[in-house]
Amino acid sequence: MKLIAETPRLILRELDFSDEKDLFEMDSDPAVHLYIENKPVESIAEITAVIKMLKRQYKENGVARWAVINKETNECIGWAGLKYYREPLNNRINFYELGYRFKTKHWGKGYASESSRAILDYAFKQLRIDVVFAITDPDNKKSKNVLTKLGFELTETFDYDGDITDWFELKKSQYRS
Repeated sequence: MKLIAETPRLILRELDFSDEKDLFEMDSDPAVHLYIENKPVESIAEITAVIKMLKRQYKENGVARWAVINKETNECIGWAGLKYYREPLNNRINFYELGYRFKTKHWGKGYASESSRAILDYAFKQLRIDVVFAITDPDNKKSKNVLTKLGFELTETFDYDGDITDWFELKKSQYRS
């Protein structure tokens, strides 16, 4: 499994089938899905399909969502990473979006900010991306706080499949690692 980044508390690496149980624990929790468009998963088979899709994205795009591993416990506590959009979204195409998702028992511990900083360093320094975008539900105050703390600016609100969604962006020139 390819190592992407390391922080004082976390390791970010490609997701693998060994992460299925941890991802199932996270994605079967209705609280995790409160502000996102998909519903909680009901089987490990659904997680297996997601991991297969992410492995294709690693090969096709060089990036995808990555496992976030707690160094102290070696537990996969969630995922974070970049998604490359080849299809249009909000009148843009061929762009990178930052995303993260964690088990509820790990919320409020700074893992979203810590892993996202490592991902942004990777995006701007290794991949030499000029701008990274992020989207979130306008009511998801915790996610909006993370994005603002990282330096993202809310630039617009748009209709995403019938849901009002906030659009954030962070330019490389404005990023402070």
